[in-house]
Amino acid sequence: MKIIDTNDEGLRTLIHDYPKVIAKFTSANCAVCELLAPPFEKFAAEPAYQGIAFLRLDSDQNPVAKKMMDERVAPFFVIYYKGRMLECDTLKTEEEVKAYLVQLLNYTPTPVV
Repeated sequence: MKIIDTNDEGLRTLIHDYPKVIAKFTSANCAVCELLAPPFEKFAAEPAYQGIAFLRLDSDQNPVAKKMMDERVAPFFVIYYKGRMLECDTLKTEEEVKAYLVQLLNYTPTPVV
């Protein structure tokens, strides 16, 4: 799947349009953001992750994203299942991003009894 560049409004819509979503919040002059850009694109193209929508937001251009980033540093990743946030954290390595993707890929909701 191609990476979807979006904004705050698009994020709110897309996390409901796709069952499984990973969002990467980036910032200008962020060395780690640049370092993780190629692996993020590689993962988006891999057949194993085709059931996941890959989103990218510039936190400097989006007020909601910027507010999320006030407490963390870029690159900040969030994984969603059917619009619900599962995990969020600053990730600094390709292995950490892959672990998030595997977690999302393998996620199955717990049935409500």
